[in-house]
Amino acid sequence: MEQAIITISENGSVNIPNGNIWMSEMELVELFGVIAPTLRAAIKAIYKSGTLCPTITQRCDLVTSKSWAIFYNLEVVIALAFRLNTYVASRIRQKVLESLCLRKEKGNNLIIWFEEKYVSN
Repeated sequence: MEQAIITISENGSVNIPNGNIWMSEMELVELFGVIAPTLRAAIKAIYKSGTLCPTITQRCDLVTSKSWAIFYNLEVVIALAFRLNTYVASRIRQKVLESLCLRKEKGNNLIIWFEEKYVSN
C-alpha cells in the first residue's frame, strides 16, 4: 500500500503532502497528541453523525505478516482536526483554511453542497 502521512515540524509547520493520504490509528494518535480512546471516540462520532462514510474513508490493510490495521483517509484527518481540541488540530485547521483561501485567490471555485434533512414528527 502506497501512502503519505501528514506531519508537523517542531516549529509547528504542517506538511500535507500531495498524494494518497492514509494514516493508521497509531499515526493519528501521534499526530494529534491524543490517546487512542479519545481518537476512536472522535472517529465514531464523525461516522455516527453521518458526516463521513466508513466504507469510503477507511480501509483495513496488512501491516506485518500477522497484523492488520485500519487506515483513515484525508477526509477523516480533516474532520478530526475540526473535532479535536489540540495544538496540532488547530495547526491543521489553519493549514486547510489557508489552502482554501489560496485556491480562491488563484481563481478556483469551491462549491459546498448542504443537504437539508427533514424529520417529521
